[in-house]
Amino acid sequence: MTQAYLSASQMRGGYGKADILNDCTITVERGQIAVIVGPNGAGKSTAMKAVFGMLNLREGAVLLDGEDITRLSPQERVRKGMGFVPQTHNIFPSMTVEENLEMGAFIRDDDYRETIAQVYELFPAVADKRRQNAGELSGGQRQQVAVGRALMTRPSLLMLDEPTAGVSPIVMDELFDRIIEIARTGISILMVEQNARQALEIADIGYVLVQGTNRYTDTGKALMADPDVRRTFLGG
Repeated sequence: MTQAYLSASQMRGGYGKADILNDCTITVERGQIAVIVGPNGAGKSTAMKAVFGMLNLREGAVLLDGEDITRLSPQERVRKGMGFVPQTHNIFPSMTVEENLEMGAFIRDDDYRETIAQVYELFPAVADKRRQNAGELSGGQRQQVAVGRALMTRPSLLMLDEPTAGVSPIVMDELFDRIIEIARTGISILMVEQNARQALEIADIGYVLVQGTNRYTDTGKALMADPDVRRTFLGG
């Protein structure tokens, strides 16, 4: 059996002495879209932070492409190929769109202009506002800038914490379409999402967390069809 590209297994940890995660396991294959859903307080964002090294684990391990990165800092994990887009405070509002993207290339010493061009191609609405301060953009456009900045590091795993929070249904659909495009380039996606039904529709694999542990794990399609999941987590 081959090792998944991301394997975060049997994670236990939390804040202070309280454990939020209890034997939580998340795996993502190359080019796969993995979605973490569940009720409020289920530990979804905590699981994401644990994968990114923002939370010290008491038990469990995080492997990326077979390498144990459990003890690495978030900065070191970025250099290993992780990109992380937090739910809030994910742009520099007083800097232009282009300056935000350039900040995403801080770990690179090569010519990153081709990557900027690829980001603009992916997000044409952002390209039109490249000279505008990012703080002046709409919520959906700011999210696009935040995702674009993470893509500037050329990640092999892109992690998104509630990427559609506070945006309109039309913008949400557009963001999900772009996420599918990103995955098609071979980048693995790990996403925490409150809009569970819409997220599972695009998910190759879904994780339903309850109280920091895996309640259901299956393909997005299978979870959407599961009557227990539908009734309990998807509103019927």
